[in-house]
Amino acid sequence: MIRNYLLFPIDKNLYDRAVLNNFFDPAILFFIFGIVAGLIKSNLEIPQQISKFLSLYLLMALGLKGGFALSQSGLTQDVAKGLGAAIFLAFLVPAVGYQILKRITGPFDAAAIAATYGSVSAVTFMATVQYLDGQKIPYSGHMSAAMAVMESPAILLAVFWVNGIRKKISAVPHVHTLKQTLHESLTDGAQLLLLGAMLVGMLSGDQGKAMMAPFSVDLFKGMLAFFLLDMGLTAARNFHNLKGNSPFLIAYAILGPIAHSFIALMLAQALGMSLGDSLLLMVLAASASYIAVPAALKLAIPEASPSLYLGLSLGLTFPLNIIFGIPFYDFMARWVIN
Repeated sequence: MIRNYLLFPIDKNLYDRAVLNNFFDPAILFFIFGIVAGLIKSNLEIPQQISKFLSLYLLMALGLKGGFALSQSGLTQDVAKGLGAAIFLAFLVPAVGYQILKRITGPFDAAAIAATYGSVSAVTFMATVQYLDGQKIPYSGHMSAAMAVMESPAILLAVFWVNGIRKKISAVPHVHTLKQTLHESLTDGAQLLLLGAMLVGMLSGDQGKAMMAPFSVDLFKGMLAFFLLDMGLTAARNFHNLKGNSPFLIAYAILGPIAHSFIALMLAQALGMSLGDSLLLMVLAASASYIAVPAALKLAIPEASPSLYLGLSLGLTFPLNIIFGIPFYDFMARWVIN
């Protein structure tokens, strides 16, 4: 079936319009403004506690939105397909990435980078949800749950790999066990809030949706813009970590997400997923974690360099996905699915 799509030329004008529409979204413009402010070394700064609050608010609003949608649709075959595809990608992406990366860099850094790119970015997912709402493209609430289940497998795989490496290096102690990492992953506050808010949304249904709309809907766009401003400032501060890295690692940070998104697209097409759900699955596969996973990796794999995996994900992949990636993945999904 794919060979039929290759007979049609790519409509560059369609992609250009998608990029422009995304570029002039206020939230994206605030992200770019944050990058510029960071590059000129402005003293503009979002206090850490406010940044944390914004992150928790967005996760809570996203969880509620998904829960309200699930209360209407129920547990259907489409839900099973979406979650199954997410779990499959959560193991496949880091496993393939690790095999590639350990030929480019050391085994500890390879495991850490593979875990970072095998996990997901909640903010990129939220920006895509906002993009879909703006384009009036329907999507399913259970994709928020898909995001939640994709966060932990990559960390667990990375710990499994490095424990094997440590057994070969007797001088290196077992710093963090698989059991400890599993407990921390499953009890992480941000992830629990997302799942808890989703449960609240499912139980409260339409009545809860009407009551929470001023909080979870009306404020969402502004809060996302404020948070993306902060992320732009943070991304700019991580650009210097890209200097001196292997060009192959830079290439992985750019081309890896595109390859991951294509795998997700083929999987979504095989499962008959909708355009909106396919795009969200592509973005989840293409994104890289820069908050939850790096925090866990500092404890689980202290031998790895945080400036490397954080610099690649936050300094390169995240800005590219936010500004250009989302409309590109949308274009590819339309090209293949429609």
